[in-house]
Amino acid sequence: MRATTLEDLAPLLPPKGRLMGLDLGTKTIGLALSDVERRLASPLDTIARVKFSRDADSLLKRAADFGVCALVVGLPLNMDGTEGPRAQATRAFMRNLSKTASLPFAFWDERLSTAAVTRELIAQDASRAKRAEVVDRMAAAYILQGALDRLKRL
Repeated sequence: MRATTLEDLAPLLPPKGRLMGLDLGTKTIGLALSDVERRLASPLDTIARVKFSRDADSLLKRAADFGVCALVVGLPLNMDGTEGPRAQATRAFMRNLSKTASLPFAFWDERLSTAAVTRELIAQDASRAKRAEVVDRMAAAYILQGALDRLKRL
């Protein structure tokens, strides 16, 4: 597995195949899935974080179940574009995952993704409990859709 940009990832992708979007949080991992033509991202699931080996196993099993050909990982940059502790933790997770899996992946700037999704859920009058239940996987879909839109222009 390689850490890369979308520009580096694009030539490695088969003509058709699903991508999985990840929103790595401290307590959960939000998952989203693209269609095989990579046009639309849909929220998929949320994995409760336990410890790295179990988190990685759950993630890789879901990827295998759906025939995922690559991962798009939200990178939580600071508003000024610098990397803080959350971005470093995300890079560390993917560095460790790359030792056990061969899926290529790319990081995607996820600034404000959770805030945008939360605003939309509030606008739809979703209860606080409902928002908590779906926000991570919807943030993963938001991240993945941004990457899919960018891939179309490469």
